Amino acid sequence: MPSAHADAASPSGCSQRVRCRARFPTDCTRLNAFPAAPMALSYPEDCRYADSHEYVRAEGELARVGISAFAVDQLGDIVFVELPEVGASLQQGNSFGSVESVKAVEDVIAPISGTVEARNEAVLASPEELQNDPYGEGWLLLVRPSDPAQIEGLMKASLYASKVDGH
Repeated sequence: MPSAHADAASPSGCSQRVRCRARFPTDCTRLNAFPAAPMALSYPEDCRYADSHEYVRAEGELARVGISAFAVDQLGDIVFVELPEVGASLQQGNSFGSVESVKAVEDVIAPISGTVEARNEAVLASPEELQNDPYGEGWLLLVRPSDPAQIEGLMKASLYASKVDGH
């Protein structure tokens, strides 16, 4: 017999965290009829990672900066992102913005020093983009590094993965 559940918000007013196809909300009795598999956390090899869970992807003379899938997973539902303006200077190890989730507000730490060339306006408008695709559409900043050697000083994906697995 097919279940009355799927995996999105309910149009029938069901208070469960799953989509309820039941005709009446009272028919929806389980929190998750189809438990989702744990999110497979990925750490792209073309990125370098900071202890504070930011990543850097070198792109020619620029570097794309974001937060890792591990950080996104730990934060949970992201509701607000604060980023510096284009032209702002970043100093490695200093906070440059924040990410707010339903659990906490966390500072985002600059993994490298440099000048902000672009910020992801789409993430500012729709913070869930960060959650959905942290290494793609969910990037935070495009930075012109003041010392490109700082990128090489960050962790390779394999080392970062070994540090966060089993946290």
